[in-house]
Amino acid sequence: MDRSLSCSRSLAQLRSLLHSRPQAVASVAGSKSYPGISGTVRLYQTKEGVIVLSEIGGLPRSDASCEGQVFGFHIHEGTDCGGDMDDPFADAMSHYDPGKCGHPHHAGDLPPLFGNGGRALSLCLTDRFSVDEVIGRAVIIHDHPDDFKTQPSGDSGKKIACGIFRRITDFCL
Repeated sequence: MDRSLSCSRSLAQLRSLLHSRPQAVASVAGSKSYPGISGTVRLYQTKEGVIVLSEIGGLPRSDASCEGQVFGFHIHEGTDCGGDMDDPFADAMSHYDPGKCGHPHHAGDLPPLFGNGGRALSLCLTDRFSVDEVIGRAVIIHDHPDDFKTQPSGDSGKKIACGIFRRITDFCL
């Protein structure tokens, strides 16, 4: 098959999928220290894995060209975004890792969010979990990028935003 034809079909399938209803959505909100953060993380189950589409606004910005604006992004084990003064999302617990794998092989490890003037848009495909496995779990944005080696959290810093994945039964885009 012609490579350009294959790419065209793949793009058409992706566009169609992203215009359909996701199987789960998390509405993300910032902590009291980061009240401007908000957005959605949508999950689409496919034969190849789960497509994760994230649209986030209100992220911290940095005017320095070589600092900030890269944020750790993970699915966590917890099912609640509650917490305390020291950790506003402590109830989200640690990274989702049913296989007890070392970092960066946790099922919940996702590519970092790259800020662009306080916004981030991310699209990835993962076969580390199914939509059904993460319904009710927390998705967390951290204030530092994940180094993908430090155990257990990748030295990704404070949790600055959280959302809980909910199954979608009726959703309009």
